[in-house]
Amino acid sequence: MNQEVRLCEVGPRDGLQMAKGMMPAADKLRWIRQLADAGLREIEVGSFVSPRLVPQMADTGAILPEVLKMDGLTVCALACNLKGAIAAHEAGAHVLSFPVSVSDTHSRANVGKGTDAQLEVLASIVDWAQSQARPMRIDAAVATAFGCSMEGAVPVRRVAQVAAAAARAGADEIALADTVGYAYPSQVRDAVRATQDAVGERLAKLHLHDTMGLGLANALAGLDEGIRGFDACLGGLGGCPFAPGASGNIVTEDLVFMLESMGYRTGVDLPRLLAARALLASALPRESLRSGVAAAGIPRTFRA
Repeated sequence: MNQEVRLCEVGPRDGLQMAKGMMPAADKLRWIRQLADAGLREIEVGSFVSPRLVPQMADTGAILPEVLKMDGLTVCALACNLKGAIAAHEAGAHVLSFPVSVSDTHSRANVGKGTDAQLEVLASIVDWAQSQARPMRIDAAVATAFGCSMEGAVPVRRVAQVAAAAARAGADEIALADTVGYAYPSQVRDAVRATQDAVGERLAKLHLHDTMGLGLANALAGLDEGIRGFDACLGGLGGCPFAPGASGNIVTEDLVFMLESMGYRTGVDLPRLLAARALLASALPRESLRSGVAAAGIPRTFRA
């Protein structure tokens, strides 16, 4: 069994996009450096979206070239259309995260297009990226894969269909995203199995939220089905501005504690990761940071 688990810290993007207040660019860079120094090798540093709609991401183009100077770091950025994808590539992003919602209603609220139209945009981005001299990995984030606060239940069959369409469009990797945090473990199991049947190993990770308090349980269900990649956010911040009821991501600190305790290798130094909370707390004093490990302290029984 593969004991390596790849973590992507999404705090600088998903964690900040709904934050109360703006984190200064200098603090973002210091925080990303601390995350990288703690051993996180993949970080989503921001998004190339309308600064009018998501002002917290307006400085992504300025900070991304600075982040690229950090050795050994895979730098990810999100974009919702071809214009944003081109901007991400020109700024030097190694990975583009592209959202495709299973819920047509959420897709229209989030990106202004229905699901099928967004899949066509994904295909155009892949075609453009493949014509460039520098490669850029294209990840399709299959959003609202476990339920939608506007449409309600999302059929597993439809999740697999959208994932398969994203694979046909040329996505290098696919993630199933619990955008509003409604998932529960048996649902995660069923969706992962159906998607694996549809796209095989291209299903690389889960993006989980903790709205109902089941985030780590859902991660464990994914692990049991062979998933070895997860998005997470320091302090459990985050949410989608265009999905009513969406709340924070699974907590990176607690996920690392669980994985390392179980014998999985994340490459993350837990004490150094916890130390990175201080800058986040001081830069965003109106935000409440979560974490059982941070509240209780690392137990003496813990062995990385």
